[in-house]
Amino acid sequence: MSAYSSRALETALKALPLAYPGPGGAVAVIREGEVLARHTWGFANAERRIAFTPQSLFRICSISKQFTCAAVLDACPDPCVLDPFIARRLPRLEDPAPGALHLCHNQSGLRDYWAVAMLHGAGAEDPFGETEARAVIGGARTLQFPPGARYAYCNQNFRLLGDCLAEKTARSFAALLRERVFGPAGMESAMLAADTRALPDGTEGYEGDQISGFRPARNQILWTGDAGVAASLDDMIAWERHIDQGREDPMALYQRLSAPVTFADQNPAAYGFGLSRRSELGLAVTGHGGALRGWRSHRFYAPAERLSVVVLFNHMADAHAAALGLFAAALGLPIQGASPAGTPAESGWFGAFIEAETGLLTRVTPAADGGLLLRFGHHADRLASAAGGGADGDGVRLVNRADGPVMERRYENHTGALEALPDADGGAIEGIYRCQELDADLVVEARGGALYGAFAGFLGRGRMELLEPIGQDVWVMPCPRALDHTPPGDWTLRFMRGSKGEPSEVRLGCWLARGLSYGRVA
Repeated sequence: MSAYSSRALETALKALPLAYPGPGGAVAVIREGEVLARHTWGFANAERRIAFTPQSLFRICSISKQFTCAAVLDACPDPCVLDPFIARRLPRLEDPAPGALHLCHNQSGLRDYWAVAMLHGAGAEDPFGETEARAVIGGARTLQFPPGARYAYCNQNFRLLGDCLAEKTARSFAALLRERVFGPAGMESAMLAADTRALPDGTEGYEGDQISGFRPARNQILWTGDAGVAASLDDMIAWERHIDQGREDPMALYQRLSAPVTFADQNPAAYGFGLSRRSELGLAVTGHGGALRGWRSHRFYAPAERLSVVVLFNHMADAHAAALGLFAAALGLPIQGASPAGTPAESGWFGAFIEAETGLLTRVTPAADGGLLLRFGHHADRLASAAGGGADGDGVRLVNRADGPVMERRYENHTGALEALPDADGGAIEGIYRCQELDADLVVEARGGALYGAFAGFLGRGRMELLEPIGQDVWVMPCPRALDHTPPGDWTLRFMRGSKGEPSEVRLGCWLARGLSYGRVA
């Protein structure tokens, strides 16, 4: 590493506590097996004044997914041997069940169980354990798409993998992780810490910010293969060094985890075996982020540079941005800004649409730099106007075809027509609507000229949320807090009317759980 990049990395490390303020954090940068940075600051538990150290346990949340897949690949060279176990845990499914590889690659078609739990009336801080998880997962009757056809993030894919692996091997999932992954990698203190209420060394996660203040986050979830691993900074350093040591062995565990994967139509997939394959600063990397209320983390490995970055926060700051900053500093590169907007976007793109296959609201608005923002999934995609019409972004494209506008989402292997929404109000929508598939209700009530909605089911009665009108008979219901750190996002509510103009049905969905129908019962 050059002297310039050494100075840049030292500067970046010193800036972290104020750039990403919170109770504490831990970061590491490893290149060619050498630890360039191993730095902690602040407090693992601010109330008890427990300082953050490289040995402090940390909830790595969804980074756990790659370890689940690692245990599966190590125990079952052909993961398809788990397919019958998966099918048995989906007893009500009317569609063909996804297989283990579909789960590993987030191509199962299952609706995310944290999102579906909200439809059953779960509260953000309610207990959610094995009984609740089995009921929500096992209640699935239909899929969002045929297995292998699309990418859609789905946490229970990895919970099912861990549970089915434990059943097949007659070993606990915790023991399998220890024997097949953590032990060989030298991750001495890493463990399955499924109960999110506490860690054995007292490390705490925090909600809030520097202005409003930080408070311990309250979580009562039982996480397993999807997000249940706890590890220290030193554990994560051991994992990154283990990755680099096996870089030239095609049978090494991480080489198998990061091998190319495809969809059923043989199009390349950018996600597989619990790892995202993407580009950072023009370099190919594999990695993943993690988040639960009170915790944020990110790690990735650039094989061409043999460079790894790990960031662990016990608060809600942007761990990916911090990792990217350290990555750039270690390479002596500037952080690239947002892609240029190019020519001003055509105003004809702006507006609200319904995407045909998913039934989800898609909004296109102008960006300050002359480009546009496309809101469909969890986050807005930045697009720049393209030559010849349309707009391009990172894996997302808008094009005009003869039969209308189309959105292409290469990461998800999905192309869908966009139906423009008229502005007119469709009339009253109050009532009680029931989803037969879920045996759950949506209640819509008018209060003082405003409309509110809430979900109810076997997990309770959810809080009332203000509905936002978008277009004729299309409304948005927000979900600002959920069991998981990242809420499902806005729910699209599209109301259908009978022959007399009365509301008869609502078609409901979000990016994590789509295509559910609720019939009006009162």
